Amino acid sequence: MKSVFQSASRITILANFIFLAFAVIVIRLFYLQIIQGSEYKKLANREQIKQDTIPAHRGLIYAMDGKKPIKLVMNETIYTVFIDPKVDNPKAKTEAIKLLREVAGGNLKGNIEDAFKKRDSRYEVVATKLSHKQADVIASKKNPYIGLEPVSRRVYPEGQLASQVLGFVNYEGGKYGIESSFNKELTGKDGLLKTAKDVLGAPLVIGSENIERPPVNGKNIVLSIDRNIQAQTERVLQKHMQKKGMKNGSVLVMNPNNGKVLAMANYPTYDPSKFGEVKDGSVFNNNTVTMPYENGSVIKSFTMAMGINEGVAKGQDTYYNADFIKVEDRTIKNAVLGHTGQITFQTAMNYSLNTGMVTIANRLGSNGMIDNKSRNTIYDYLHNRFGLGKKTGIEVAESTGTVIPPDKVEGNNVRYSNMTFGQGMDTTMIQTATAFSSLINGGNLYRPSLINGEVTQEGAFEKNEAQIHRRNVISEDTSKQIKQILISARANANRGGADSKGYNIGGKTGTSQTLIDGKYVDNQTIGSYLGFGGGKQSEYVIMVAVWGKNQNLQGHSDASPIFTDISNWMLNYLEVKPTEG
Repeated sequence: MKSVFQSASRITILANFIFLAFAVIVIRLFYLQIIQGSEYKKLANREQIKQDTIPAHRGLIYAMDGKKPIKLVMNETIYTVFIDPKVDNPKAKTEAIKLLREVAGGNLKGNIEDAFKKRDSRYEVVATKLSHKQADVIASKKNPYIGLEPVSRRVYPEGQLASQVLGFVNYEGGKYGIESSFNKELTGKDGLLKTAKDVLGAPLVIGSENIERPPVNGKNIVLSIDRNIQAQTERVLQKHMQKKGMKNGSVLVMNPNNGKVLAMANYPTYDPSKFGEVKDGSVFNNNTVTMPYENGSVIKSFTMAMGINEGVAKGQDTYYNADFIKVEDRTIKNAVLGHTGQITFQTAMNYSLNTGMVTIANRLGSNGMIDNKSRNTIYDYLHNRFGLGKKTGIEVAESTGTVIPPDKVEGNNVRYSNMTFGQGMDTTMIQTATAFSSLINGGNLYRPSLINGEVTQEGAFEKNEAQIHRRNVISEDTSKQIKQILISARANANRGGADSKGYNIGGKTGTSQTLIDGKYVDNQTIGSYLGFGGGKQSEYVIMVAVWGKNQNLQGHSDASPIFTDISNWMLNYLEVKPTEG
C-alpha cells in the first residue's frame, strides 16, 4: 500500500511541476507578447525593416526669353564621401586612402589619415562636391571603408544674372529672393521606401510594413523677368556705375499695362553659386524692393496728377513763382532759380520747381492755403490710391516705407508741403514704379508681380494673369494729361536729343538728400530717374536710383543717362512702332 501511495504522490508532484512550468511559460509568453510585445516588435523592425528616403527634386526657376520660359536655376547631383573608421581591415584601409587621393584629389577635406584614426566614429566626411564620374569610380571599388551620399545643389547657367531676385540655397533652405519666398513650394516633399527584409537582405512577403510613397517634386516657377532685358539692364547699369565711380545703383523695369516686372538689377552684385565667398552681406539685398528712400522730385509727377484730377491745376494753368514760398514759419525754395513771374505748371515740371507743387497743395485747401483738407487729400492720393508707404504685395520680401498720416503730430502742414516734392516721406522703388505705371496706363493700379506662371511636371507652361489692385486711381483723361506733361518735361531736359526719334518718351528726375542719424547731410545725395517709353501705348516703365557714401549724385546727370540707354534698347527689343509724324 505504501508504494502505491508513494507512486500517486510522485505523479501528483510531477503533474504539479508540469502545470507550474506550463504556467510559467504562459505567463512568460504573456509578458513577452502582450506586456513587452511592442518593444520586441520595434527591435525586430529595426533588424528587418529598412527605410529609405526618396528625395524630392527642388523645383527649377525659369525666366522668360521673349514669349517662352528658359531655365535660370537648375539642379545638379554631386556626392559627399564618408568613411567608417571602425572597420578593421588594414589592407582595405591602405587601398581606401590611395583611392581617395587619386580620385577625390582637390575635393578632400583636411588630412585623410586623421579621419581614419577616429575609431570612436562610424561616420567621417572626407570629401565633398564630387562629380558623378568621380563617384562612379569610387563606388566600383566597393571598399568597405567608403560610403557615398548624393547631394543636390543649385546650378546657375546664366551666372550672376538676376542674383538678388533669385537668392540662393544653403543647408537650411532658400535664402533671399524667390528661393526664400517660395522655399516651401520649391522644396517639394520627400518620398518614402519602407521594406521588410530577412537577414540576407531578401524581401519578405509583402505586408503592411512595406510602404512606398513617391516623392512630390517642387514646383517649377516661371518669373516675369525677361532674361534679355535683365541682361541688358545689368550691362548698362554696370557700365555707367564703373564709368563714373558710383558705388551703388538699382534699376527696375516694369510693364505698366499689367504690373509684370521685366528686370531688377542691382550694383554691386554676386554669383549665387559662390554665396559663401561674399564678404558684405548687403550685396544679397534686392534694393528695388527693400530700400525705402526719399524719392525727391520724381514725386512731383504724382502731385501734378493729383492737381489735375482734383481740378485745381492743369499743365497750362499758371501761378506766380517768386522762387520761394512760405509755409507757416518755413521758407521753401526752388533748386533752379530764375523762372520768376507768372509761369505755367508745365514750366514748374520742366524745371522741377518746388513752388509749383506747394501751390497745388495750397489750392487743395479750403482757403487757398494748405490745411487739414488738403493734407487729407494728399494722403488719400499718395497712400491710399497710389499705395506709397505700404507693401505692394509683390512675391518677395519688401519694405514698407513711410508716409505719415495727417492726423499725426508729425503730419503737419510743413511736412505735407515737403511731401509734394518728395521730401518728408520714403518709399521703395517698386512702390513708386507701380504707382507711376497707373499715371500712364489710364489710371489702373496693378499688383506688381515677379511670377509669370509655372512649368508643370509634364513640361507645359501655365501662365498666370495680371491682377488689378485698384481701378481709376486717376481718371483716364488725367492720365492722358500727365503723360503729355512728362513727355514735354523730358523733351525740355534732353535738348540734345538722346532719345530715339518718333517715340513717346517721358519722365521725371529726382535728387534727394540723405538722412543720417535723423539729419540731412550735404555731402550725400541720391539721384533718381523715373520714366516711360513706347509708341501710342506706353510699353515700359524704368526707374533708376544711384547713391553712395559721401557721393553727391544727381537725377539728371547720373541716373537719367542709364534710363536713356535702357529705353533706346527696349524700343528695339520690343519692336515698338514709332508714332505717326
